[in-house]
Amino acid sequence: MSYPTIIEDVKARCVLDSRGDESIEVDVYTVGGMGRAAAPMGASRGEAEARPYPEGGVAAALEEVEKVVAPELLGMDAADQKAIDELLHELDDTPNFERLGGNTAYAISLAVADAAANSLGIPLYQHLAGILARELPYPLGNVVGGGRHIHGMGPDLQEFLVLPVGASTFLEAVRVNVQVHRRVCQLLKEVDPHFAGGTGDENAWATRLPCEDVLNILFKACQDVSDTTGVECRIGVDVAASTLWNPSEGVYHYKRSGVKRTREEQIQYILDLIDRYNLYYVEDPFMDEDYESFAELTRKAKNCLICGDDLFVTNRRRLEQGIRVGAANAIIIKPNQIGTLTDAWETSKLALSNGYVPVVSHRSGESVDTHIAHLAVAFHAPIIKTGVIGGERVAKLNELIRIEEMIGSEARMARLRL
Repeated sequence: MSYPTIIEDVKARCVLDSRGDESIEVDVYTVGGMGRAAAPMGASRGEAEARPYPEGGVAAALEEVEKVVAPELLGMDAADQKAIDELLHELDDTPNFERLGGNTAYAISLAVADAAANSLGIPLYQHLAGILARELPYPLGNVVGGGRHIHGMGPDLQEFLVLPVGASTFLEAVRVNVQVHRRVCQLLKEVDPHFAGGTGDENAWATRLPCEDVLNILFKACQDVSDTTGVECRIGVDVAASTLWNPSEGVYHYKRSGVKRTREEQIQYILDLIDRYNLYYVEDPFMDEDYESFAELTRKAKNCLICGDDLFVTNRRRLEQGIRVGAANAIIIKPNQIGTLTDAWETSKLALSNGYVPVVSHRSGESVDTHIAHLAVAFHAPIIKTGVIGGERVAKLNELIRIEEMIGSEARMARLRL
């Protein structure tokens, strides 16, 4: 008797991500089905992330899959995710996926999981987490872009975000985010004479206005939409502070604003923003090795999630260090930062067990895959960060609408806690 999840073939190819950059896509064929997954790529990446690709880029990664990985996967059980992911670590045999690349490992790991779910005839989230996975995450959407997302030509902060914390269903949450996105466009046209409706990465509006002007606009947009819909909307920001950090001077250099801030001034600046704009979420407010400042801000900030992305890079060991000192209370989960689904799941599970909020996240250079929608549900993540509009972002949002329908009457929004 042959099990439907036994792997029969593995193929890899070069495809394009949402920025038009080359990426790797992997197909895994089993006795009973097949799975496919492509890797995304971020514009700003943490120094401690897994290396995206081996030397030689995507072409070298494809060769590694064909000559090194595929022969070892044949005959293995795609349903045994842990064994597959352990094999990937063994074949790479470096601490940071330098031989295979984190993106390569991620595409293989996810394609295997996708193939197992397809072979068993069940949704991916159910394959990974079972039938008790019933909670939908709140969508955290990028509304105005800055920093590297618009090539340093706009506000210094990298992302200005909206979170519909008062939504009762995922569909309602998506509708509210879209309304905020549209209202911000209207307000930008009124305030910014140079705004022509352009967008940057993640289909967030591109403007040259300074940070505080953007925050004022987003705050008003959230108020307007909250008043219209009855759904409370809150603001978040991704500071991406590692991109602002000047190590030679020991300051955060806000080039567009012409301001330099010391560590202490940065803490106070972020606290002022939280208080002034009732921020619900602040991501990467400090450079990626400053656990102490993260911990101090977490202690002082009230009713606000302080989230580590570059700080933690979905790495269990780095999260453990953060837990020891009280740095942050939320963590971005990007599986390609660490390489495999098992690694990402273990980090997410550790976060939940220690009161941290896992935020399953897209990357700025995204695929059109819908997998992270399933991962957010399977990982019990209260928040998914995946944009507001744009085909590669909407693909994830629409899939969560479908998942909400599949779960049916037992579906509910996750509990957001501060």
